[in-house]
Amino acid sequence: MVDQLAFTEINAQRIAVVENCFGTSGQPLSTPGRVLVGEGILTKECRKKPKPRTFFLFSDILVYGNIVINKVRYNTQRIIPLEDVTVEILPDSIDMRNRWMIKTSKKSFVVSAASYSERKEWICHIEECIHQLLQKTGRQPSKEHAAPWIPDKATDICMRCTQTNFTLVNRRHHCRKCGFVVCHECSKYKFLIPTIKSKPVRVCSLCYKKLVSEKVAIEEEVKRHERQFHDAVPEYDPSSEDSDEDAERQGAWPLNEDFYSSSWSAFHT
Repeated sequence: MVDQLAFTEINAQRIAVVENCFGTSGQPLSTPGRVLVGEGILTKECRKKPKPRTFFLFSDILVYGNIVINKVRYNTQRIIPLEDVTVEILPDSIDMRNRWMIKTSKKSFVVSAASYSERKEWICHIEECIHQLLQKTGRQPSKEHAAPWIPDKATDICMRCTQTNFTLVNRRHHCRKCGFVVCHECSKYKFLIPTIKSKPVRVCSLCYKKLVSEKVAIEEEVKRHERQFHDAVPEYDPSSEDSDEDAERQGAWPLNEDFYSSSWSAFHT
């Protein structure tokens, strides 16, 4: 179906409608070979509370945004490459049913569908698009995923020190590595995690120690390989140049012989 729709006028029109709904705030979505597979409203688990979001499944990307006027106007466009996506079914919670997680290297989050069958269809279509895309590109499925953020209301105390109560003064923060809800004192550190952001991001004290330890271990491993490489290369011996020069002198052309005349006669002979 995707291959049949790839370069049709109706597919181009459908993509253009989605672009118009996002307006100038969104990125262009029309590209050769891209197909709009389907769309629908899913409930996304956000920091404060679950909120409805409109999702658009394309043959190579997943796009979602806030609903201003359904079918007319959306904003805060988010684009996720399907090559980076893994889906996982989750059990129902008190607030949300038919839950599942969309996991990527930069961000992972929980969504829920209106029914069990709708969730099944979403997951089936996403996995099929991922399968087809990976076959075309030859890439392997993504294995590294960001931790989902735990909702604010899940806890009233810091999940690291378990002593600080959250108030209007003591605000909640989220560790970008583990997703825990932590206090300011337990999240004073920042660390560069390239898969999440190009700048250092907030991490909790425990994750910071682990990340620093991993970084030190990697640096030590690099140094160890460098030492092994240098040990394997023989040291420079200045005396070797003298022996080479002697060999060159021994094999040099005799001084009492005319090189040009002997070479010319040998050539004609």
